[in-house]
Amino acid sequence: MRALGWWLLLVGSLRLASVWFGFFNIWALRVAVFSKTQMTDVHGRTFGIWTLLTCTLCFFCAFNLENKPLYTVTFLSFVYAFGHFLTEYLIYHTMAASNLTTVSIFAGTSILWMLLEWNAHQPRRTVKTE
Repeated sequence: MRALGWWLLLVGSLRLASVWFGFFNIWALRVAVFSKTQMTDVHGRTFGIWTLLTCTLCFFCAFNLENKPLYTVTFLSFVYAFGHFLTEYLIYHTMAASNLTTVSIFAGTSILWMLLEWNAHQPRRTVKTE
């Protein structure tokens, strides 16, 4: 497995911890991620299922880096997640800067790394000459 695959497994595993908080420890999610909101149990479960989906994408993509549609969807999941949390911080002021920093490290690294290796995992095409 290539380094990017290992990275995606790590990020997926960390996202899996967030799934736990969304479903079973909403108080920790309120404190650790969203600093100024009244998060209900429904919000926590929605966050949990959304995070479970992105976690699943990371795991599948880690083992299938050559699958361009899956790679693209996984890449976009990082872009969307980062955009969401950036919006929460800049516009709605529901996140602390320290929480955004953590998200930025993982999402930013993933976005940059996946962009740098955008075509690196595609099978090489051979040209037949006659």
